[in-house]
Amino acid sequence: MTENIWNYPASAGHTPNADLTGYKVEASDGHIGKVDKHSNDVGSQYIVVDTGVWIFGKEVLLPAGTITGIDAEAKTIQVARTKDQIKDAPEFDKDKHLGDTGYHEQLGTYYGTPGTPPGTPGTPGAGTQASGRPTI
Repeated sequence: MTENIWNYPASAGHTPNADLTGYKVEASDGHIGKVDKHSNDVGSQYIVVDTGVWIFGKEVLLPAGTITGIDAEAKTIQVARTKDQIKDAPEFDKDKHLGDTGYHEQLGTYYGTPGTPPGTPGTPGAGTQASGRPTI
């Protein structure tokens, strides 16, 4: 069965209706920000991360399928993407995220398949260097 990038993986430890607002978000290589908002709607689950000064106040929307772990006690969320992959992601668009299926498709394509290591074909970073330039 193929997992949907817009649903929390069973192994992530997500509790339905949990309020994740304010949780710290950790990429595979370090802290990226805090959860500003989130959705628990099945088939459209995500978190919006306020990156603060790290990338000049940019907000990014991460599909729930990128989440590998939620620690409710420590109020921390781990995601299976690097800081550079998140920094290079399409910026959160508050006007498009609710009703624009093309926006969700764009993000889903960018973030790839849930549980797939970064750099795997079909995921961000595949065939590129850390600078974003194609590998030769």
